[in-house]
Amino acid sequence: MIEFLEGIHEIVDYHGDFKIRIYPNKEYEDYPQHWHTDPEIIMPVENDYKIVINETTYNLEAEDIIIIPPGELHQLYAPPVGYRIILQFDSTLLYSLSGFNSAFHMFRPCVTVTPSSMPDIHKELSTLIFNITSEYFSTLPFREASAYSMLIRFFTTLGRKCINLNDNLSTMKNQKRHEYLELFFNVCNYINEHCTEDIKMDNLADIAGFSKYHFTRLFKEVMNISCYDYLINRRIMCAEKLLINPALTITQVAMKSGFSSLATFNRVFKAKNRCTPTEYKSFYEVN
Repeated sequence: MIEFLEGIHEIVDYHGDFKIRIYPNKEYEDYPQHWHTDPEIIMPVENDYKIVINETTYNLEAEDIIIIPPGELHQLYAPPVGYRIILQFDSTLLYSLSGFNSAFHMFRPCVTVTPSSMPDIHKELSTLIFNITSEYFSTLPFREASAYSMLIRFFTTLGRKCINLNDNLSTMKNQKRHEYLELFFNVCNYINEHCTEDIKMDNLADIAGFSKYHFTRLFKEVMNISCYDYLINRRIMCAEKLLINPALTITQVAMKSGFSSLATFNRVFKAKNRCTPTEYKSFYEVN
């Protein structure tokens, strides 16, 4: 069940400092169209499961895995009988680590891992989900640290696989692509640290050592997102944290997040989160 749903926005309640939430879901219950700021991993254990993300349907069999990034609109359809593990976690657990905050966009709109699509990592990832679930419901000492470490391992393995898949699909030579990945990860880290400041594309191009034209073209080809969109996403992430603070007004949040105008902030925030900053703020004030 969805505990807190405001309109189509689900707010995940972690019930304490353990920022992972696992539902061993056996109910014959469909979940309506919704989104949340937390990533979600779903793995059917018994019987199949149907998920619709942005009007695309994904049919999962037992032990197939789907990873849904934050902000993606999705619906879940359960069979009359079955069991699936639904895992949600606070994205800051990974975003605070170098590389993850720059690479998470690779998983949009979702990633499915099956024995046929990713045979080399599927068993490892499904085992990690079972082990994280076991730790989550245990009373062992250091269970949080153990679960967090396995979650990091999960996304390390998945991230490396996705980068390799992108390499194979790209016309760019792999060696050069890896050089650019390292270079653009450094640019992303700079954006992460300075996103609330007045960052110009010319400045980022200078950091990378390219002309503005080549920088914007190569960044999008290598990172699978435009540099402008990456910057805006980071500012929105910053705003989401600030909006929870009841002492800050919407205008103050916009300015502190690096937006030059309240109108721009409202427009891009709603485009990404499907609600206005005011509505987002009210969700947390209610709960």
